[in-house]
Amino acid sequence: MRALTVRQPYADAIVWGGKTTENRIRPLSAFHLGTRILIHAAKAPHASNVTAADLGLEHAPDVRGAIIGTGILDSCHQSSADGCCSPWGMMSFWHWTLRDVQPLPQPVAVNGHLGLWTLPEAALRDVWDQLLERTDVKASSSG
Repeated sequence: MRALTVRQPYADAIVWGGKTTENRIRPLSAFHLGTRILIHAAKAPHASNVTAADLGLEHAPDVRGAIIGTGILDSCHQSSADGCCSPWGMMSFWHWTLRDVQPLPQPVAVNGHLGLWTLPEAALRDVWDQLLERTDVKASSSG
């Protein structure tokens, strides 16, 4: 499972605020389409100095330097001259769209990297433990 580092407050916007489009300068490899990824909140804030409050995300935890959620890479397309695909899409960027975004119960601290990257084994184990617990809770509550 790969991770994508996103600067705050946009990582929180993905996990807590319904941001389904991540703007990137490169297209997403077709290999990754349909795969679940981890959302990593970078330690450094976004250069725009936009705050969580500016985005209406006062409730978001603003965790930094950790995996905070998961999502499925649904599609990738370039912005068009007619406009962007969502309120979050920016002109002249590739739009990586996400679906089925879910927060992790507890953030998993780990250093991020550029692009899609692989977690160290111990951090990945911590993430999997939480994902399996969540699946077990859903299965036991539905039966």
